[in-house]
Amino acid sequence: MTPGQAVDWTGRLARARAAVAAELPATPVIESPGLGAGVLLKLESFQPTGSFKVRGALAVLTAGGSGGSPRQASTATGSDGGIVTASSGNHALGVAWAARRLGLPATVVVPVGTSAAKLSGLRRFPAVVIQHGDDYEQADQHARSLAGDRLRYVSATSDPDVIAGQATIGADLLSQVAGTFTVACGIGGGAMASGLGLAGRQSGRMTVVGVEAAASPGMSTAIRAGQVTRVNVRDTLADGLAGNLEPGVITVGLIREHVGRLVSVSEEQIADAIRYLAREHGLVAEGSGAVPVAAVLAGLLPVTSQTVLVISGRNIALETLAAVLRAG
Repeated sequence: MTPGQAVDWTGRLARARAAVAAELPATPVIESPGLGAGVLLKLESFQPTGSFKVRGALAVLTAGGSGGSPRQASTATGSDGGIVTASSGNHALGVAWAARRLGLPATVVVPVGTSAAKLSGLRRFPAVVIQHGDDYEQADQHARSLAGDRLRYVSATSDPDVIAGQATIGADLLSQVAGTFTVACGIGGGAMASGLGLAGRQSGRMTVVGVEAAASPGMSTAIRAGQVTRVNVRDTLADGLAGNLEPGVITVGLIREHVGRLVSVSEEQIADAIRYLAREHGLVAEGSGAVPVAAVLAGLLPVTSQTVLVISGRNIALETLAAVLRAG
């Protein structure tokens, strides 16, 4: 898939909604009065893998079946019936879960420094797990080299069916939240924000804000430059948002067209958000899942109307969570 290719988003979004609804109940939405009147949390951390990424995995693995049935997925895979993908952890978990659900083989490549919590989760599934490279970019290059005709390579950010799967968060929200609202989510490669933007375009009721880690400003840099540009990526609690963008990734254009604004948050602001969610709601959130809360707490996302914050994942290593909580 390249930026110049036309995508039938209406059809893909409909197929993804059917596929995801067949397997996953809508995740809950709760109030968070400590962040302001009208602030809601969308708890994607309650997904079976602890992250929203399972939505895109189901959508892409069922894309070849009629009606989005998760039992008719053969044409969505390579000649051997399997897929290969790369991930910093949560997309790999989603693919492994969906592949087991469908009875399909899957190979996932993760960086050597992947969170222990995510590696532990991956070991529950029959997928082949390969640790390769120091970062997502190196893991992704290795995954592509393994694909060929035998396995289908699936991009975590640039596959239209993955994006359509993440858009089902918006479909949930449009049935759970009345009236118009702003939804804020973490942004790394941009699949979730792109999907939400597409869902918002269809409805006219939802405005999207993307929140990135200041330590990994790949998307905001690409938007300013008008093209993917390499950035210096530093260590961050939001490891799921870290890394340079794929060359030619389609999400840059989608973000520019369908996402209202981008903000970035610091490491201390992310830590504050993790502590807030634990203290006020008893919720475990990884850094990537806490960044929308960080933006509100830091005053970077003023709450002037009904606002939904997507808590996108809970897969944080226990020692990291303990250190963050102790520091507060």
